[in-house]
Amino acid sequence: MVQSQRFPTYAAAADRLRALGLLYECDCTRQEIAARATGTDPDGAPLYDGKCRLHGLAGGRPVQTRLDLGRAVALTGPLSFTVAQPTPLDRPQLRYARPERWGDVVLQRKDVPASYHLAVVVDDAAQGITNVTRGRDMEPSTDIHVLLQMLLGYAQPVYTFHKLLLDTDGKKLSKSRNSLSLRDLRAAGRTARSIWTELGF
Repeated sequence: MVQSQRFPTYAAAADRLRALGLLYECDCTRQEIAARATGTDPDGAPLYDGKCRLHGLAGGRPVQTRLDLGRAVALTGPLSFTVAQPTPLDRPQLRYARPERWGDVVLQRKDVPASYHLAVVVDDAAQGITNVTRGRDMEPSTDIHVLLQMLLGYAQPVYTFHKLLLDTDGKKLSKSRNSLSLRDLRAAGRTARSIWTELGF
């Protein structure tokens, strides 16, 4: 699926959440959020303090749409998800979601009608995805995905989180940091089997 072709679908999902009274508009800038933040989310970004939910918009600026985490969690109650291990010999584990550690996340950005969280949940449901495999760095975001799945009435996939390939500084390989690609690793003599083993498969 091409996300840029699915904006109306994401907007419709957001409208369902809006009808439940779970969305509100926010026009705070990143600089304002950072200046007021007293903590960080699991990704290390400044935690939003709910200023627009509590006091309204400043006005005259582009808006984004946030999920009212308190109301959303009150509707769903405690949440959990199943994590399958990379090897079939290990039994699946039940993990408890903690979406509150993310605060009021953005679901519709200022420039497009969906954030990563909303788009991936809607697209997985539309495609009937039953198993999701992601890097361990993405595991915390599952808290939000499980919450959205429950609110939107979607089936919940089984998740697997694999180890990350790290550079010599212990940081994950990433395009945004111009890290080595798989092609580069192969050219340097790494085999597919060695990479799979390092990832825990």
